[in-house]
Amino acid sequence: MERKHEICSPFVPRRSPLRKTSAEIVSEARQSLRVQSTQRPFTPRDGHRQLFGKSSARADRDNRPPSTFSLHAQNFDAPDSRPGSGTRLSPLDHKPKFPVPCEAEDSFKAFPKPPTDPLEVKRGLARTRARLLRAGSLTMLPSVEGHTDVKERLNLGPGQKQPSAKRLPSTDHTVVPSGPHKAGPRRTASESRIMQPGDDSGVGPTECRVGWRTELGNGENTTSTEEEDAESLVWNNAIAPLLQQLESVAAGSSEGSVDRLCDLCDGLHGTLAEADMLGRRCKRRSGILRTLFRLIDLNSAQLNLHIGKLCLVLSVSGNNLLNICKLIFQISRSESNDILFQNNSIIDSLLGILSNEDVSTSGEALLYCVGTLKFLSGNSAILRLLLDKNCIGVAQKLIQRLCVAEDTNFTIAGHILVQLTATLRNLADHPDSRPLFISFSIVQELCLVLRRHRKDQDICTNISRIYSKLSSYSECRLALAQTPDCYQLFLELLSKHHQKQDLVVRLLFTLGNLTAKSDEARQQLFQCKGCMDTLLQLYDSYQLRDESPHTPSRKGPPSSSKPLAPPVSVQEHEDVLVKLVRVLANMCIHPAVGPALATNTTCIQLLMETLELRSVQGSEELLVNVAATINNLSFYQEESSVLRHSQLAIAKLMLKLVLSSSMDAMLEATRVFGNLSQSKDVRDFIMQNKVHQFVVTLLDSKSTEMCFSACGVLTNLALDPPNRVSLSLEGAAAKLVDCLKDFGPGDWQLAGQVCQALWNMIAGGSEKLLDTQERESLLEILVAYLGGREGHTDYHEHNTSTVTSGSCLNTKPVTEKYSK
Repeated sequence: MERKHEICSPFVPRRSPLRKTSAEIVSEARQSLRVQSTQRPFTPRDGHRQLFGKSSARADRDNRPPSTFSLHAQNFDAPDSRPGSGTRLSPLDHKPKFPVPCEAEDSFKAFPKPPTDPLEVKRGLARTRARLLRAGSLTMLPSVEGHTDVKERLNLGPGQKQPSAKRLPSTDHTVVPSGPHKAGPRRTASESRIMQPGDDSGVGPTECRVGWRTELGNGENTTSTEEEDAESLVWNNAIAPLLQQLESVAAGSSEGSVDRLCDLCDGLHGTLAEADMLGRRCKRRSGILRTLFRLIDLNSAQLNLHIGKLCLVLSVSGNNLLNICKLIFQISRSESNDILFQNNSIIDSLLGILSNEDVSTSGEALLYCVGTLKFLSGNSAILRLLLDKNCIGVAQKLIQRLCVAEDTNFTIAGHILVQLTATLRNLADHPDSRPLFISFSIVQELCLVLRRHRKDQDICTNISRIYSKLSSYSECRLALAQTPDCYQLFLELLSKHHQKQDLVVRLLFTLGNLTAKSDEARQQLFQCKGCMDTLLQLYDSYQLRDESPHTPSRKGPPSSSKPLAPPVSVQEHEDVLVKLVRVLANMCIHPAVGPALATNTTCIQLLMETLELRSVQGSEELLVNVAATINNLSFYQEESSVLRHSQLAIAKLMLKLVLSSSMDAMLEATRVFGNLSQSKDVRDFIMQNKVHQFVVTLLDSKSTEMCFSACGVLTNLALDPPNRVSLSLEGAAAKLVDCLKDFGPGDWQLAGQVCQALWNMIAGGSEKLLDTQERESLLEILVAYLGGREGHTDYHEHNTSTVTSGSCLNTKPVTEKYSK
């Protein structure tokens, strides 16, 4: 773990100094085991907004929904007036009464008679079918004026009275005349049904309408008639004029027509909301929709967004809902249109669709809806809006519904999850999103998605990106660590998608974060089935080796393992190994895991091979991580340790790091030498190759970490009397005194390590290596640190028994910890 610095100046001895126990010495020495850190993998921004990017692993490109398409008014269904619930109406209990005019001589004649010619029946059916088909055609719709001028629509004669608009049941299924033999105007379908009894009986239209109106008035439909009266009033006075203006402005070509049309759409929205006619409550909504659909052909992103919002609040369904979602998706594909979404409440409508629409019936519409949010979440301003509008909560509910819908439509659910996880990936970037990810249990929900879609590389990659972002924060790491079997799941994904570099590197980064601070996580990961086999197979796969015959041979992974094909990019190899070695370095901190890794021949050989194959200039971070891992493993000096029997070979490999220009590489190599120099062979190797000269030079560094590591090496080197003269010739004693003077008051650990090195250098009558001035200066510093000569003897005696024993690692101090 990282060494903690405490400010304690000057040093004051305890009143009853006690000798440290072996457990205290080992515990203090264990602090030399260090956690490695690394940067989060970089996710390049997708410049082309598409449902599935170029890196998508989906093979069925012909079957997946497209990102590019064209939409016109003719693509929409004009009526859209049938309720979307599909519920059948119950039959009426009463029998309808047909009005019979009193003037009729024979009441029997008032009822319609069937035609005698069977051919006439077929012709009548054909005409009816033709009228219905023509009524659904959007391109043959009449203008909006036809909906407001009732007299003109019915084409009443000069002697006939105009019917009351309040008493006519409203409908928008207008029958359009067709064919040369249809000379006269036709009534709407509902008007024809109302007028039919009177026409067939020979009664005038006015009298017939009076009878029908009387019949309605005497029944239970009085409230319904009053509502129709109110709706007709709003329609005639407010809505119809707005629709007329929309068509007239659309027919013109003025410069401000688009802005004017947008204002009219907003006015229409406000009027409908004020009259409580949004959703499907407006019986003439299909007339509004027809007008709006015709405006789509103007091809204005700003106007189409207003049209889309208005259509959504009118609760379009089926094909129209899909096309509106496609229309909004098409607008969101251009980054320049993001500003339009900021000034529009369309996001609320999109979130409403995600909350309410059924996956099985509106799956493709949901797909384009979530795709829109994915694009918009890349904008920082809209990202904030999405968080404020509870987008994460909506996503959590949608994930649960998608898991249920997978049983019936697994494919479309997978497509939607690709977009949804990509949206959550963008949301995870915002600091305020992290508490929401925890409170809505998104971390745990995504693990369930991983289990269900472990074969889908796109979904797995997106979720791995989410975890790589969130696992950098303690509360998110805790939530993930508490998810059952998450470690085993990650290992299975690493094994299954070993060739998917962007997935592998993010899962390894997440595992590195989990094992960085938690001893429990290190043990749980190591105890997972096939943990070391999976990690070492990945290591072997991504170990870039020269194909020449001079490549050093190494015993490979177990023969039962499947060969892993390496990726293409050299940088991708590098990034994977950096994250993987970091996981190994963090895992071996655990006292049960470390000894097991130290005895793993394949693991040690892979680490040594990396040191041999790579250069510091080209692979600095990787070699630093490898050196840190070896330093941690060198703590475990059991007889069965493979590293212990390879100390001299590792010391030779560390030379390239010590002699490099990288300060980080020099620091890690010095730490390794601090542990390995407990061996007499390694100490002789250091002196023979003049490494001690570089170590003494490091004492001039302004970095306390660098000085601390150098003091550890010098402490061990000074155990051999012949080495003390060589160190003194390099000025080691004088530089140690300077370190004690400069850094001692602020770092008791470094001060203790300097004292150990100085004691070993002057032990056994070698105090003459210090001149008079150096000795006086050292005594003044020690007296000042000890707070008087009374405690000096205790400190001297304690160090005599501990430093020369050589029973513990010398990369950490073994002196007594003094309090202020």
